[in-house]
Amino acid sequence: MPHIYDKIDFTVAIFVVQQAQVLLVHHRTLSKWLPLNEHIELDEDPKQAALREVREESGLDVELLGERPLTTEPGTRALLAPRFLDIHRISAMHEHIGMIYFVRPRDASAALQLAHTEHHAIRWCTREELQALSPTLSGAIQWYCEQALREIA
Repeated sequence: MPHIYDKIDFTVAIFVVQQAQVLLVHHRTLSKWLPLNEHIELDEDPKQAALREVREESGLDVELLGERPLTTEPGTRALLAPRFLDIHRISAMHEHIGMIYFVRPRDASAALQLAHTEHHAIRWCTREELQALSPTLSGAIQWYCEQALREIA
């Protein structure tokens, strides 16, 4: 999806964990290993964007992990909090505010589906396999992967 705003966009990054492995994709345009990630569209909230992205780019149905306050009432809808937030530079003039979610598949036997137009590959990685990826993971992605693996053991 193209950028919505000139200077900054909101995005979701989804770290899917199952059986001590984290799901990564080799992004076709960026030529990097990344978690599933996407811009939040104007007509959706972060949870909807995360669920849509995982379904579209892996075929998985997932459960987002986190807390949602009990503050929903007329005019207010509580959202599931991301595990982490970050801001990262995309270009000299553009940044993304990233909402990082940890999730697990609802069906551990579900087959992965590669989104050929967006990714070269999709794979589950153990903590040890993260170290051997080529190209190597960025420091931030490595840290989030390891944290997700620790928390969703």
